[in-house]
Amino acid sequence: MKITKLTTLLAFAAIVLLAGCNSDDDSGTDPIINPSVEATSPGDDVDNVSLDKVISVGFNQEMDATTFNDDTFVLMQGSTPIEGTVSYADLTATFKPNVALTENTTYTATISDTVKSMSGVAIGTEIEWTFTTGTNATGLSKVDLGSAENYVILAKTAINNSPTSEVTGDIGISPAATTFITGFSLVDATGYATSSQITGNAYAADMADPTPTNLTTAVEDMILAYEDAADRVNPDFNELATGNIGGKTLVSGVYKWTNTVTAPTNLVISGSSTDVWIFQISGDLTVSAGVNIILSGGAKPENIFWQVAGAVSLGTTSDFKGVVLCMTGITLQTDAVFNGRALAQTAVILDSNKVTEP
Repeated sequence: MKITKLTTLLAFAAIVLLAGCNSDDDSGTDPIINPSVEATSPGDDVDNVSLDKVISVGFNQEMDATTFNDDTFVLMQGSTPIEGTVSYADLTATFKPNVALTENTTYTATISDTVKSMSGVAIGTEIEWTFTTGTNATGLSKVDLGSAENYVILAKTAINNSPTSEVTGDIGISPAATTFITGFSLVDATGYATSSQITGNAYAADMADPTPTNLTTAVEDMILAYEDAADRVNPDFNELATGNIGGKTLVSGVYKWTNTVTAPTNLVISGSSTDVWIFQISGDLTVSAGVNIILSGGAKPENIFWQVAGAVSLGTTSDFKGVVLCMTGITLQTDAVFNGRALAQTAVILDSNKVTEP
């Protein structure tokens, strides 16, 4: 592999906001927005990185895939180049090492200043960051949902629906009783109920055995899953974009915010089918009307975990993906689409929604 010698080092703190604009004051044309790196996985100075880690870089706009190769996206261990496969798709460049990384070793990744956007504008500044491996062969593990994974909607106090919704998967409520599942025109059966709006069954704590015991266990597992997600340490990204993730490309890793997170515009979750995302949110999660979460590179909703201490609100006609573990309530506004699981420690509110288990 031909490796371009690395010269000027750039602190990662300068990576995120490299965007600028060039314009001809006399042309009357719109300014050209320079491409910039929005996130890397692993992040800068992160340790305990898995030995099978695929290195990812997310950009603020579509890039020219032909400008990414083994000269422009380089991984080094000291002065030794690491051989791997470079690719680009959906706002994200990746470097997949040909062999496992060495444990307890520091690596340096570099993006050349020559990579260009689709409009032909070069990034203009070399991007470099370092990370250190741990001893584990595999990467970030999924959150274990236990028996809570048996439900597409699970709540403790209420599941309220303004008809007509379309739910694929079982729903459950505990310790609240059947009367706190509203808007589904439930038809009672032994140990469960059915509804024309549910492809699956509805379960509540006052139904025949073994339903009460199963639900108690599922709710306990839901709380344990919330705590598991909240307790993941060494986040790859802290306070990304101060909580405004609209327009961002989110590569795999652990993200942590101590405030409310908003998505006023579409965003991309980019990674492979085995990658995992854990979003730790101390405040609320608010997705605006019409916003679409786009999955790329094979990313799966069942590997995306939104751990939210506050309330979750998904705007009208929004299209959301992932497993929501919420300490309070989850509200899907009119015609919102949800591909994932809504697991709330209070209530889940629906309004003519399409909810599908992953």
